[in-house]
Amino acid sequence: MRAFTYERATDPIAAVRAVAGRPGAKFIAGGTNLLDLMKIEVETPTHLVDVQDLGFDKIEATRDGGLRIGALVTNTTLAADERIRRDYAVLSRAILAGASGQLRNKASTAGNLLQRTRCPYFYDINMPCNKRQPGSGCAAIGGYSRQLGIIGVSDKCIATFPGDMAVAMRVLDAVIETVDATGGTRSIPIADFHRLSGDHPEQDTALKAGELITAVTLPRPLGGKHFYEKVRDRASYAYALVSVAAVIQPDGTGRVAFGGVAPKPWRVEAAEALLPQGAAAVTEKAFTGATPTRDNAFKLPLATRALAAVIAQAKA
Repeated sequence: MRAFTYERATDPIAAVRAVAGRPGAKFIAGGTNLLDLMKIEVETPTHLVDVQDLGFDKIEATRDGGLRIGALVTNTTLAADERIRRDYAVLSRAILAGASGQLRNKASTAGNLLQRTRCPYFYDINMPCNKRQPGSGCAAIGGYSRQLGIIGVSDKCIATFPGDMAVAMRVLDAVIETVDATGGTRSIPIADFHRLSGDHPEQDTALKAGELITAVTLPRPLGGKHFYEKVRDRASYAYALVSVAAVIQPDGTGRVAFGGVAPKPWRVEAAEALLPQGAAAVTEKAFTGATPTRDNAFKLPLATRALAAVIAQAKA
C-alpha cells in the first residue's frame, strides 16, 4: 500500500471541497472495497477524507410515503430495518445475499453502490485493463470471461457490476441524492447512476469529481411479492453469476432486474410487460443484443431458469 494522508470530515461541504480541490483524494466510509484495492495498488489515492461523522446514518419516512436512507446506513442496519423487511423485502433479501455478516456491519449504503468490478484482470495490475488504466486494453476479451458481462458491454470492457443491493434498488426505482463542492444538490435516478462500458469504462457512475452521495430515497412501497434469486458458484462469499430481483403482483405482472450480467443492474421495462407469458419471453426481450463469450454464454439460459424459479415461487 502506498503512503497517503488522512483527515476526518465533520461537515459535508468541507468534505466535498477537500476531495474536489485535491487531485488524488477520495472519500472513505466503511472502506470494505477501497482498502482492499489500495492494498494491491489498483487504487492509489494520495489523500483520504473520512465521512463517517457526517450523520448520514438514519432511515426516515418521506412525505410521499417512501423512505430516505442515509448514505452511511450500514448494510446490516438497512437489511434489518422493520420497514425495509415489510415494504421493500427485495432490498433486504438482496443485501443479505451479499458479502458476509462482518462486511455488512461496516459496508455503507453509498459504498455498496460505488463498489468496483471484481473482474480478475481489473485486480491484476500486471494485466491490461481499460477500467483500471484507460487505453491499456482489455485482457478479459479473449481471456477468461466466465463471470463477466453478456450485455451492455463494449469492445473496451466486458466487466460487470458486482453488487446485489443495487439490483434490488433498480427494481424499486431508487433515487441517489448528492452534494457537490458548491453546495449544489442532485437527485439521480438509479437507472442513470451506473454507466455502461462504452468508450470510457473507467467511469463507473454518473458522479462528478468530488460529488458525495448523501442519501438514497425509495418511492412508496410497490406491494406484491418480493424475491431475490442469486445463482453463484458457492453458497456464500461469492458474487452472482446471475441474480434476479423481482416484485410480482397477484395478477402476474411486476418488475424484474438482473445482476451479474452487465456493467450496471440490468432492467428492461419493455420486457417486464411479458411476465404473464413466462420467463423465456421476458429474458428473450431483456437480453436482445447480448454478446456473450464462449465462456459465459451459459448465463442466458441461467437467467431464464432463475426467473422461472421466481415466477414459480410467486404462484405458490
